[in-house]
Amino acid sequence: MNRSATANWKGSGKGGSGTITTTSGVLDGVPHSFHTRFESEDGKAGTNPEELIAAAHASCFTMKLSFVLIAAGFTAEKLECTANVKMGKVGDGMGVTGIHLDLNGNVPDITADKFQACAEEAKTNCPISQLLKSVPITLSAQLG
Repeated sequence: MNRSATANWKGSGKGGSGTITTTSGVLDGVPHSFHTRFESEDGKAGTNPEELIAAAHASCFTMKLSFVLIAAGFTAEKLECTANVKMGKVGDGMGVTGIHLDLNGNVPDITADKFQACAEEAKTNCPISQLLKSVPITLSAQLG
């Protein structure tokens, strides 16, 4: 399986801009720029790499958790995860300094301890967590 996205860029790093398009069409000419990455906190001006990483991680993690839960004998009615990618100073520049997964789940008949254990297993073993293991990944999991 291969997935792809195409980004283009015109101009300088701070003054330029570009677009991102994915094969599926989910992203189709979505703008990205210095402004959308570092200044547009509401995200309405376009996307940025960290937001895309957060989306990929939340998606992968919840899917992996559903498989972990099934293997443990449980079926989730709902899993909702917000992934927060943190940027900070790294060396002389900026970089990703950590990712926090904030999970809320509705899983009938599971204990909080078992839910936490399953969530930790999914956090460790989902493919995107594996890809991103060069930075700390933390997790808050609760049933509700």
